[in-house]
Amino acid sequence: MGFGMRTTTSPDQSLASRSRAVLVCLLLSTVVVSALIPARMKAQATKANLLVTPEWLGQHLNDPNLVLLHVGPKSDYNTEHIRGARFVEMGDIADSDHEKPGGLMLQVPSAESLRDRLANLGISDDSRVIVYYGTDWVTPATRVVFTLDFAGLGAKTSILDGGMGLWKEQKRPVTKEIATAKKGALSALNTRPIVVDADWVKGNIGKAGISVVDGRASAFYDGVETGRGMQGPQRTGHIAGAKSIPYTEVTNDKVVFKTRQELEAIFVKAGVKPGDTVVGYCHIGQQATGMLFAARLLGHKVLLYDGSFEDWSAHTAYPVATGAAAK
Repeated sequence: MGFGMRTTTSPDQSLASRSRAVLVCLLLSTVVVSALIPARMKAQATKANLLVTPEWLGQHLNDPNLVLLHVGPKSDYNTEHIRGARFVEMGDIADSDHEKPGGLMLQVPSAESLRDRLANLGISDDSRVIVYYGTDWVTPATRVVFTLDFAGLGAKTSILDGGMGLWKEQKRPVTKEIATAKKGALSALNTRPIVVDADWVKGNIGKAGISVVDGRASAFYDGVETGRGMQGPQRTGHIAGAKSIPYTEVTNDKVVFKTRQELEAIFVKAGVKPGDTVVGYCHIGQQATGMLFAARLLGHKVLLYDGSFEDWSAHTAYPVATGAAAK
């Protein structure tokens, strides 16, 4: 067929062309939708992995690889706890350098020491670990969860949303019977680099993609109140340039973690951008883990300044500021 010649198209050919065009549009739409879905589904899957409901726990309470950890006052645990739960306190998963000059109250142990401590809690390589809080001890529980994540066990660790309170509200059974202590079989830990120090914070605060966030109550951030550490009063105020998300904001009145939409609004209001690495600190490295757990629910990469303001206060040349956070 030469140039300039007029061509004709049969009805069947025209229908086939339209069908192919429709098919191409459908395929392109599928590709676009597929590209959009993973981020949303990833966020949903993240929350599903990090939190379990009382219904889920009730269905899995007899799983042979389940390790259930109770965090709260020992007297409460002795009075009642969920069947099979082991009692855990901060000394089981953290060090306190109280005998050293300038010692800090709460620090991640060495990998070998931590491996042994976790095994003593019954944790093995194939364990599914569920941590729950008695009463309102949310941040001690999230500190345990953060430590397990540091130990490389984060993908197998979740929190019972609502803790003991929601479990009992649903009239689920409790017991006084103490679980038989059985040491777990845990391999050498593959620790994750999610703990940073003062020099790292000082060198990275203000950089694009990094949000340093104070997890303490607003009164300490603003400088209305002054915290105390192991060595006495801390400096007044907050790390200069840090944002503020008090740990109490991430759960509701029943200490159930807020919805994704509510948490997103809190983080956006504080100035944390989607995709930011959230670096948390508080007084001693406990309260911030509640805020960091919420950041994980939103899909943020998180880091903990373990020494927190107790350590920052000892660096007298490192800047602090007072005043309410910009909203």
